[in-house]
Amino acid sequence: MDTVKFSGIEACVFDAYGTLFDVHSAVGRHETRIGEQADAVSNLWRTKQLQYTWLRSLMRRHVDFWQLTGDALDFALEAHGIDDAALKDDLMSAYMELDAYPEVGDTLMRLKQAGLKTAILSNGSPGMLESAVRSAGISELLDANLSVEEVGIYKPDPRVYQLAVDRLGVAAERISFQSSNAWDAVGAATFGFHVAWVNRFGQGRERLTADPEAEITTLDQLLPIVGAG
Repeated sequence: MDTVKFSGIEACVFDAYGTLFDVHSAVGRHETRIGEQADAVSNLWRTKQLQYTWLRSLMRRHVDFWQLTGDALDFALEAHGIDDAALKDDLMSAYMELDAYPEVGDTLMRLKQAGLKTAILSNGSPGMLESAVRSAGISELLDANLSVEEVGIYKPDPRVYQLAVDRLGVAAERISFQSSNAWDAVGAATFGFHVAWVNRFGQGRERLTADPEAEITTLDQLLPIVGAG
């Protein structure tokens, strides 16, 4: 874990999917129905989901994350020769209640105890985020649940990160942003946040505009970085 310390932090803002919630847990709940292709379906679903956020932003053809997630799932299922409407419905329902990573609740609680504001800043639509937060039992540990739907474009557009500044009333340099997505970590760092990249899966660093200041593997490792542990 990095020994970096962020000073003057007033708020900790988190990406949702892959950072707080396990995006592969939806397929995991129905793995036996999919069979040996389950991991490949889940990985392609996630890949197309992200690609569609970037492509729709570039084309200026925004749809909310729920529709986009369904479109990505359609692609992944068809690519693997799966034609099962009931399975698709069940996978989409499971996406509304993704498993939270085990350290999430305790980390958020300790941040709140340290007097820091906490929030989600996500591509997810408001309904998706509200459902995931409620299912994980972390509603009371968050000051805000912010969706890109307020600005109508996906990350890493700077207008998304500005949402956290505006809604929390905290300057960018006093916000610590956490994401498991390397490209999101870069986007937030470019915007001006202090960034801890939650590199859960041993990814390589991106070759883009800015690097995150800290790299951690689980969220609890954030606590000493922001002075809460």
